[in-house]
Amino acid sequence: MAVQTRKNFMLLMDELTIDDVNTIPHGFNNNIAWNFGHLVVSQQKLCYTLAGLPLKIDEQFLIKYQRGSKPEAFVCQEEIDQLKKLAFSLLVALAEDLKSKIFRNFTPTKLHYGIELLSIQDAVNYFPVHDALHLGFATAIKKAMKAKN
Repeated sequence: MAVQTRKNFMLLMDELTIDDVNTIPHGFNNNIAWNFGHLVVSQQKLCYTLAGLPLKIDEQFLIKYQRGSKPEAFVCQEEIDQLKKLAFSLLVALAEDLKSKIFRNFTPTKLHYGIELLSIQDAVNYFPVHDALHLGFATAIKKAMKAKN
């Protein structure tokens, strides 16, 4: 599910210009670029941070796209391309790490939606739903931009 959602997100972005993915339409507080970066970062936070493991992304991405952040600057095409690569390479790395059973010390947490993640398997099951939620936000942003034009 996560792979297809991420492919769909990239297809949505590929139909837009770099200016479009950076646009914050009236009524929204973020843009398509932020939503995409956020889903990449969230998978890392949900799986690795909660297990007390180091992230497999640069800290700049964590700061820029974590929950509670907002778009502060234009996201260049190079960064979008880097996030696209990470979107899939991090899924592969997660699958390998799950096979290696490195997620021994998972700290249960309650998300702001009231959902409890009690194990790594809960996190793995949840993040594709989170990805789909942000694809929905990105789709709404795209529609809002087209409605304005």
